[in-house]
Amino acid sequence: MKTGPRLAVGLRGYDRAQVDELLGRIAGALNGGPPVTADEVRAVRFDIVLRGYEQRAVDELVQECVRELQTAAPIGQRPGRPRVHPGWLINWIQDSRFSGAGMRAGYDVRDVDAFLDRVVSGLRGAAPPVTARDVRECVFRAVRLGPGYDEQEVDRFLAQLAGALERR
Repeated sequence: MKTGPRLAVGLRGYDRAQVDELLGRIAGALNGGPPVTADEVRAVRFDIVLRGYEQRAVDELVQECVRELQTAAPIGQRPGRPRVHPGWLINWIQDSRFSGAGMRAGYDVRDVDAFLDRVVSGLRGAAPPVTARDVRECVFRAVRLGPGYDEQEVDRFLAQLAGALERR
């Protein structure tokens, strides 16, 4: 099986065949094949071998897979976090305010505002929904001179937003 994202190989790392086998099972489960639970994935341990996949990259990919499996699981099997009501989430996003970047580089105000407008439109059903993964992967232009938001504040807000979208 080919791994979706290309994983780097290090001098010592996780056994490539074991990692590929797990990723294949996860991909199958997400595409309607035999089910695999997030708990089963968390319980897997890989052997450390010469010329194996870099451990940190695999660990991050497996964490993302766990999140996807949790999102795809029937509601009764999802983690016991409270669900977030879309109306509350829309108000929270619209009421958010970020500090200016000042003399430091910051995220372009137009990019951030446009992205958050897209999230709100998706929550209202007026546009395709934005997923937690979309939020984690969004990228904004950096500005040095001009209106920019404090990057750390925006990053913290987006991390909270991704968590809230997972609980919808």
